[in-house]
Amino acid sequence: NTSLCCHNIITPSKRRRTTTTIMLSACASSITRASARTLSQHRLQASAAVSSHFAATTSKRTVTSKVGDRTAEHAWNKSCYSGMDYTISEDATVFEMVEKLAAYDVGCLVTKDEKGNLSGVVSERDYVTKVALLGDSSEDIPVKKISTKAANLVMARPYDTVDACMDKMLSRDIRHLPLIDDMGQVVGIISIKDLIKECLDEKEHTLNQLASFAVGEGGHFVM
Repeated sequence: NTSLCCHNIITPSKRRRTTTTIMLSACASSITRASARTLSQHRLQASAAVSSHFAATTSKRTVTSKVGDRTAEHAWNKSCYSGMDYTISEDATVFEMVEKLAAYDVGCLVTKDEKGNLSGVVSERDYVTKVALLGDSSEDIPVKKISTKAANLVMARPYDTVDACMDKMLSRDIRHLPLIDDMGQVVGIISIKDLIKECLDEKEHTLNQLASFAVGEGGHFVM
């Protein structure tokens, strides 16, 4: 019995060890909870910072669309016509006209009267349908006999948009547009090929900008 009682007796040193263990356990639990709260707060703050940064970045990296701002002048500056004499006298022969078309590898010329004013346009289509198919001699026919006269011409201004010029061509089934200034003087000529090139350049520019925007480069840009 004495031996059994000795095992059940809690000595002061054992009591102190037990108390210390409980206190350490409570302290560890308190530290763990505090650490968890601190970690959670840090995560919330970091998440809020990232969201704020993303929102600020997104608001700055906007896309401003200016589709259709390209004009006939842009197309003219890149056209093969801008580097050549695209006119011919209406009194010249059709043969001379064909020679010039072939020399410059173009499909249309602006005709001028004896005073140098715009009188019309003449194209390779005019030659094919009005001379070659009829078996006539191109050396005996003046340009003014087969040209489209100024009164019937569809023309454009240098500041007309590419879209507007394209609409004019498609609606009248034509492939060239003389460009005139506000005084009515001819200042150039563009082909449907020039407009198509301009449209393709615009689309390529837009795609490149969108690609840069998607990978975080460039940010704000104008199409």
